[in-house]
Amino acid sequence: MRVLAIYHIKGGVGKTTTAVNLSYLSSRTQGRTLVCDLDPQSSATYFFRVKPKTKGGVTSLVKGGERFDRNIKGTDYENLDLLPADFSYRNLDIALDGGKHPETRLAEVLATCREQYKVVFLDCPPTINIVAENVFHAADEIVVPVVPSTLSVRTFDKLLDFLDKHGYDKHKVLAFHSMVEMRKSLHREIMSRTSRDYAGMLSNHIPYLSEIEKMAVIRQPICAFAPFSAAAGAYRRLWGEIRALVFAFE
Repeated sequence: MRVLAIYHIKGGVGKTTTAVNLSYLSSRTQGRTLVCDLDPQSSATYFFRVKPKTKGGVTSLVKGGERFDRNIKGTDYENLDLLPADFSYRNLDIALDGGKHPETRLAEVLATCREQYKVVFLDCPPTINIVAENVFHAADEIVVPVVPSTLSVRTFDKLLDFLDKHGYDKHKVLAFHSMVEMRKSLHREIMSRTSRDYAGMLSNHIPYLSEIEKMAVIRQPICAFAPFSAAAGAYRRLWGEIRALVFAFE
């Protein structure tokens, strides 16, 4: 089982749309896939048309076991399940901090899914607290959408610095450019610079397209409702690159 966290300290960079589309593609290429929505906004839950309600709230996630399993829901897509989030997840950091092994609890809970799923995606909130540290421990890869803007790159730098200072493996980071507008010279300049400066920057990017915004209205992965669109093609190419790196030896 591989755990891929879709993460960035900054919000509004395309984490959830990435998690939804890549998990859909994973379910078609890798087999049984689980999306864990860790964000109290429960946007991934909304996209998959699942009610943002869990039995036992955030406690069910932290405790694991049967409490965790009974909250996993099927989606409309074969081989793709969802652990929904609800608003109680706003207290996830408090729940983790109050238990045993607070920084590795998520990894311990996910380990119980090893026989059930080939791939687990974590749709992460934009935070750098104990929730993030659990994500860093649990994830085999940290997939980071980076908008080619000054603030997004600045927070990406902060993420790399945090990982380095706290002893996390920076080689886990697979970053890519998100919400790209190639007509903007600033975007082109920043993309050129970050591709040169960061060894973990993927070659494929996701453009800023209205089709992606429609996901919030249609509530489906774009690769499902518009499979021949430019946006779907971009996600397929991104997943193909990640898949080649992550699953090369399977």
